[in-house]
Amino acid sequence: MGVFTNKLGTLRQACLGLGLALAFTGMAAAQAFQFSTVEIEGNRRVEAGTILTFAGISRGETVSAGRLNAATQSLLESGLFESVELEPRGSTLVIKVQEFPTINRINIEGNRRIDDEPLIGILSSQPRRVYSPTIAEQDAQLITEAYAQQGRLAATVKPSIIRRSENRVDLVFEVTEGRVVEVERLSFAGNRAYSDRRLRRVLQTKQAGVFRQVISNDTFIEDRIEFDKQVLTDFYRSRGFVDFEVQNVTSELTRNRDGFLLTFSVREGQQFTFGETTVVSLIDDVDEFDFQDALKHRVGSVYAPSVIENNIARLERRALQLGLNFIRVEPRVTRNDRDLTLDITYELSRGPRVFVERIDIEGNNTTLDRVIRRQFKIVEGDPFNPREIRQSAERIRALGFFSNADVSAREGSSPEQVIVDVDVEEQPTGSLTFGASYGTNDGFGVAIQFQERNFLGRGQLFSFGFNTADGSESVDFNFVEPAVLDRDLSFGLRGFYGTTDSEFAAYNTERASLSPSLTFPVSENGRLSVRTTLGFDEVLEVQDGSNFENDGITVIPASSDLLVAEQDLGRRDYLSVGYTYSFDNRTSGLNPNAGVLFRFGQDFALAGDKEYIKTSLFLGAETQVLNEEVTLRAIFEGGVLNSLGDTDSSIIDRFSVNGTMRGFEPNGIGPRDLNAPNEDALRGNYFALARFEADFPLGLPEEYGINGGVYFDIGSVWGLDNDLNGAIDDSLIWRSSVGVSLFWDTALGPLRFNFSKPLEFEDYDKTQTFDLTVSTSF
Repeated sequence: MGVFTNKLGTLRQACLGLGLALAFTGMAAAQAFQFSTVEIEGNRRVEAGTILTFAGISRGETVSAGRLNAATQSLLESGLFESVELEPRGSTLVIKVQEFPTINRINIEGNRRIDDEPLIGILSSQPRRVYSPTIAEQDAQLITEAYAQQGRLAATVKPSIIRRSENRVDLVFEVTEGRVVEVERLSFAGNRAYSDRRLRRVLQTKQAGVFRQVISNDTFIEDRIEFDKQVLTDFYRSRGFVDFEVQNVTSELTRNRDGFLLTFSVREGQQFTFGETTVVSLIDDVDEFDFQDALKHRVGSVYAPSVIENNIARLERRALQLGLNFIRVEPRVTRNDRDLTLDITYELSRGPRVFVERIDIEGNNTTLDRVIRRQFKIVEGDPFNPREIRQSAERIRALGFFSNADVSAREGSSPEQVIVDVDVEEQPTGSLTFGASYGTNDGFGVAIQFQERNFLGRGQLFSFGFNTADGSESVDFNFVEPAVLDRDLSFGLRGFYGTTDSEFAAYNTERASLSPSLTFPVSENGRLSVRTTLGFDEVLEVQDGSNFENDGITVIPASSDLLVAEQDLGRRDYLSVGYTYSFDNRTSGLNPNAGVLFRFGQDFALAGDKEYIKTSLFLGAETQVLNEEVTLRAIFEGGVLNSLGDTDSSIIDRFSVNGTMRGFEPNGIGPRDLNAPNEDALRGNYFALARFEADFPLGLPEEYGINGGVYFDIGSVWGLDNDLNGAIDDSLIWRSSVGVSLFWDTALGPLRFNFSKPLEFEDYDKTQTFDLTVSTSF
């Protein structure tokens, strides 16, 4: 009963409150005003007419109290006033306003990781403009997002104002940067074909490692996740997993809120291979048999979309060779789930007669239009090819001149015309590098390098460098015009001057050369370079090992008679012509896990003080096995120097295997004058070298960046034009070595530690059990 009484009392109170509210509402609705005059107080910058417009009240108009309240809100929402008050005074309406102050200046305090200039550049608030609290809060959020892009998710920004005279304020953004939030663990769920370790190498995001203070890729950046999802999808689908998808990505903060645990949940599906491939013509006067031999892929090879794209390009080129325009190639894929193959049928059809009206380029303030335009294989008036437009966009991005490049097509002046729009955003292309290096063979060195990849906006490469190591010095420059006459014809000009003073040789060298060259394609993956070289070199004597009589190659008096005879020749000028053919399918081959690089070149010195033919060969092959965990590599090199006329070869021109055959010092193998007190290494007219190696993970945490490797090298240097009547043994003698490597991917670069054991060698060879180098690929 007591409970019921309490509820009844509550109900009576509610009814009474509701009645009073309705009564007051009725009074407000019944009250009305009519003003013959309107007075405005407090405005300095804003005109009275503007205020009346926002208020929406006219003289003589009957106005209710609710209408006055709405006028007040309208004036406040205009963003012009800090406070507004409407006061009826009989037949006069007084509008009192306090304008927002003007921003005197903007300061950002507490920011150390990001400078003031880029932060102020993103703000909407500006000096000499009206201060708005709403805009200031939005600007604070923009600064917070800028810090989030650097992984500082804990950053906070507080806007505040400092009052100044004449209704001015200083706007201050107080920044608390917080710590960088890193990716402590990057893992995957649902992956069976490839390990977490292999997939981490695909993503741009990395786990925090031992160099977390200097490496930024381990910083958690949310926008990078979408990019990682795409590259992960591309990785799987390029390896035949056509059903692959990233189902979701979860990010979980650690307990201390200083790191993220990132997990990619994936569904791999089955791996498919290529089945039957055919060409079908839907055009009456076009025979598909004319196109069949343009296809290049093997039945049973792993399916890859890039192979499809390459075949479409070959079929389109074949159509142009046959004089056929507006040929559309459509791949039709037939899926065979029973044997996990994909049959590909390329349908040839007649496409719409659409032409390129023009190509519009915007955003290139420095880069000339023709640098971008020559990335298109089509010009105004050519048939429109959507696939070619996509490939042109990729070529523009691959230049590296632009931070962003968008290429799109829209209808032109008629339905048969298309306008191609190119919108680019330029980025810096020059660099000035100061560096230091150390090698067990070269000692400490200093390098200064200037490089501009878009010289004068013409797409040209210009570089100039100075290097010194272990007493040796060199300067060089290189200029490359990549498109002579806007064609795929590259002109290069390289200059070099250097001297050497190495403890591994009883002589020093002085050399200079100037070499112009032309390079052009001869096949899909092959290029030919032709060159001419004008230069000189010289051999000079050092009396006591420290004083030079003059510049050039220096021979110690206790050196071999062969070297003394060569330095007696003095400076030798020469003019040579040469060529190099190269074949490289590492990025365009049918197998994404394998590649081959082949080079063959010859130089003919036929004028000056030298006459010879110098031939060199390089063949490198690489593949990845065991689900791409292990990399196998084989490299074969060789060279032949044939002297012409009555000239003998020079030690400068002869071959060595310095820095390439592990287990031996520079000049450690080859013909050697054992009758000379210092037993000079004389190099050879011939050399052959084979290297076999495997790189693999060691099972250590990936964030350490440490992998292992094993290798086996076998090679030799032999042959002299003058063996001092048999006093020098220049016969072919094979040397070999085995060893293990430790690869360490550091912030300073990929380092390689080699621990070698020579297997076959001569007593007079100079062996070496350890060396430290920068790891490079062939």
